[in-house]
Amino acid sequence: MKRLLRDKKLFLFDLDGVFYKGKESRVKIGGTKAIEALRARHKKLYVLTNNSTDTVETIHSRLEEFAVPVKKEEILTSSLLTAEYLRDRHGRVSYFLVGEEGLDLEMKRCGHRRTEGEKAEFVVVGLDRKINYEKLDHAARLARNGAAIVATHNSRLYMYKTGPAMATGPIVKAIEYASQKRSTVIGKPSPLMFRIALERAGCEKGEAVMIGDQADTDIAGAAKAGVDSILVTSGVDQSVGDFQTVATLSNVDDIVPLL
Repeated sequence: MKRLLRDKKLFLFDLDGVFYKGKESRVKIGGTKAIEALRARHKKLYVLTNNSTDTVETIHSRLEEFAVPVKKEEILTSSLLTAEYLRDRHGRVSYFLVGEEGLDLEMKRCGHRRTEGEKAEFVVVGLDRKINYEKLDHAARLARNGAAIVATHNSRLYMYKTGPAMATGPIVKAIEYASQKRSTVIGKPSPLMFRIALERAGCEKGEAVMIGDQADTDIAGAAKAGVDSILVTSGVDQSVGDFQTVATLSNVDDIVPLL
């Protein structure tokens, strides 16, 4: 295993449950030693996070506060990649938002136009902690009337300060069920996020490893993309079930002796 990790060129990290936990009151888990060790060994890295409620700048500032030396351009969020995906595939689009401010800002930065009316080209779905029936019903109605559904991700849970909490997946499923349409999923466990990171790093899938805390997003997504993975048990999951991983660690900084 030690030799295997030494040969890796690209290290991909989840965020919540790996570097810190909790959205409203965050507590640092680790990461400073791991990132510093990778820098010393001239490795490439990206943070691949399903976080759709914050902008890249907000996450970067938070990591700086926790002394985790990740660069802003090394942070790939599901909200950023969703906005870029729509821009690159469809140009500037109109969208109905089921989500929070961070996703809305990333969409507008890419030139997309938010609408609250009865017409939208896309229903864009992220974590929405103020979701209500009216918003869900409106989203489903727009989808039935022709709007495509794009989900930042469809994971079940995220690591809240008191433990796992409901994530975006159940919201996506409700809109899909009510509209009888399938969504395009950008973030983990979709392999799309991994492919984008590999392309930007100029690496092959065999040269990368994913470090995450959730089996059904981080580990499953890596497997779909052909990327090796490591589970850290500081977050949602304590085991990977039927998935194969390179290692299981209790903390992200435990990777240092293996490099």
